Amino acid sequence: MSSWSLKSIPPHDWFICLDVENYFDHEHDPETIFEEGFTRPLPLEERDVVVTIFFNGDPEDPVFHIESPEDLSKDEIKQANRTLARILGTSLDIRPLYDKAAEDPVLGDLITEFYGLKRMARGSLLEDVMNRIIQMQMAHKPTARKMAFKVREAYGTHLIHNGKTLPAWPRPYQLAKADPVQIRKMGPTLRKGEYMVGLAQDILAGEVDPDYLDREASPQEFYEKISNVRGVGPTSGQDLMLFRETTEAYFPSNKKKGEEKGLRKWIIMSYGGDPSNTSEEEFQQMISNWKGYEASAIEFLFVNWVVGQKKK
Repeated sequence: MSSWSLKSIPPHDWFICLDVENYFDHEHDPETIFEEGFTRPLPLEERDVVVTIFFNGDPEDPVFHIESPEDLSKDEIKQANRTLARILGTSLDIRPLYDKAAEDPVLGDLITEFYGLKRMARGSLLEDVMNRIIQMQMAHKPTARKMAFKVREAYGTHLIHNGKTLPAWPRPYQLAKADPVQIRKMGPTLRKGEYMVGLAQDILAGEVDPDYLDREASPQEFYEKISNVRGVGPTSGQDLMLFRETTEAYFPSNKKKGEEKGLRKWIIMSYGGDPSNTSEEEFQQMISNWKGYEASAIEFLFVNWVVGQKKK
């Protein structure tokens, strides 16, 4: 068994994330995570392991305690921390945003209400893309999460936790051998199965470099390249951009029938603008307090929307 601690850059109140079901997978019950911890498979370089994550509940001195039933080497713990930082957002420093946006007409109140919020992601860009492809055009997200679990169960490494099987997210070499027809039997459409298998094959062929896209590409380069991946497109490309370990994001114009779509439309409407008649200059003025923190800022809008939907 291994256990260690991982500090996060404050402020960070991870418990806010428990209100956002989209951050979690089929096997998770956010209502029990507060006491039982957040258990998930974690991809290391050579293997997958199970970890359980506990948060100390202190936004000003945030520390995560991690436990694994496996005996991990020092190098594996270092690998684990790198992946955990992506999942939990521990390396994101959004302190300047609190000063920049304190008087912002939209963000000002939200950064106070959700003080310490940082986005959650999955263990890798491939996990995020697979999850996004499966959930596309599905209104009932619990069903989509169950479909994703079945894909993991069929193609990912099986791990044991508390006497039960917990499937890891499949790696490219595991998913590349999948038959889209068989994936269709698990719920996703045949085309979605083709998208996922095709992406895995492209990664193995070196045509898509997820590590570069995730950690090194600029927001604009990431958006342009990920949007060209078959099955992703511009709307999903914008969303996937927000899960990277950077506070920056890029919101390109994406007009259809003269009206902005996607995140840009949502931002304009949040500021009381007209998605059909907002110039580039006007849009940049709207988000001027977000400069350099676009990805972190929009998460406050998203979580506020999620909480608002729950209250209805």
